[in-house]
Amino acid sequence: MELNITEQNLRNKIWFWLNENRNQVVDLTLRLVKIKSQQPEGDVRGMANEIETIAREIPGTIVERFIYEEPVHNLVIRLPGNRPGKRLIFNGHMDTFPAGDLSGWTRDPKGEVDGDKAYGLGISDMKGGIAASLLAMKCLAETGADFPGEIVGTFAGDEETMGVLGTQFLLDNVPHAVGDAMISGDVGSPHILRFGEKGMVWAKVTAKGRSTHAAHVHRGESAIEKLTAVMESFKSLRSFPTDTTGHNVVSAIDHWSERSENLSGEGETNVLKNVTVTFGTMNGGRLSNLVADRAEFTCDVRLPVGVSVAQVEAEMMRLCEAEDGIELEITRRYEPSWTAPDHPVIEAVRQNCTTVLGKEPAVTMRVGASDARLYRYAGVPSVVCGLMAYNLGAADEHIMLDELYALVDIFAFSAHDYLVHNA
Repeated sequence: MELNITEQNLRNKIWFWLNENRNQVVDLTLRLVKIKSQQPEGDVRGMANEIETIAREIPGTIVERFIYEEPVHNLVIRLPGNRPGKRLIFNGHMDTFPAGDLSGWTRDPKGEVDGDKAYGLGISDMKGGIAASLLAMKCLAETGADFPGEIVGTFAGDEETMGVLGTQFLLDNVPHAVGDAMISGDVGSPHILRFGEKGMVWAKVTAKGRSTHAAHVHRGESAIEKLTAVMESFKSLRSFPTDTTGHNVVSAIDHWSERSENLSGEGETNVLKNVTVTFGTMNGGRLSNLVADRAEFTCDVRLPVGVSVAQVEAEMMRLCEAEDGIELEITRRYEPSWTAPDHPVIEAVRQNCTTVLGKEPAVTMRVGASDARLYRYAGVPSVVCGLMAYNLGAADEHIMLDELYALVDIFAFSAHDYLVHNA
């Protein structure tokens, strides 16, 4: 990417600001970690208040609050450029996992810095990412960065419970919450950019039998045996055929397999390319000497690109119908989502990760879900570039400060470059 003198001078100005204000991102992160915003309560009002206070200190911003249902508050923060252009979104969620048993923490779960690490509940997922997004916006505002269009921060609640009251509500009801591209600082790693996510089907399968005393087993019909037969047949979903013609998703997964698995664990590549089935709960029967008249299991089925929810649900129904007395209930579903790995927003983030980190990041899919999928469903190309989590959702959750500093730099330059070079 060749730069003219004016643009190079602006980049130097941005670099100088970022170096001079580096520690602000730590302060912002700790301010957010201090505030309780845990599920299942989902009360993010305190987080919204603090983020609004921070945002109003950024020159030129317009801050709006939207509420679908208490106590889930959602913020939209607009930073206009100096001429018409595209709209880039920074999306983040304000809620966190439950605190659980705090007795295992050796650091303050409300935030603490020790050496090169910062600790706290939700610091990686994703209060550090929100702080980085806000400081990137502040950097571009205070340096007078010359960019077209606008940068919009959408910070929502309800992500840990699938985003219906948060990001989905904003996308459905606030026109300027929808953009031309989106960058998310959700948990992950700046060394691995995630351009897509697997789909999911949650199901409950119930078997009905006929109870009798175990001594008279010939008079009964075991719901448990019916259920285990269906469970065994559901394992066949793991080899469900995929159709990946017409896009380069699988080639990207394969290309970055080694790098991705170094951080995310051996076997991730296979998981990304195939249907997975996990049996989460199972119960049935009343006594050991009674034939069970009822039994049920729940399962989580994850779908790679190339398989649809409708296809998997039809196969699940077929497998259930092979046994008498089986009921299938789908409790949650969503389709796989992806953005072309070479889309301009991903290219902007990739190039700046390479510059800031000194090494090109991997560009691949993500096994878990985030609100990025909601943006993709809305037709907004999206990429996740967040912080590596250590002890995610557990005692002594923490991040590395070097990554937090780097994320601000990546976000500031990526936002500028995407808007300037794609006007």
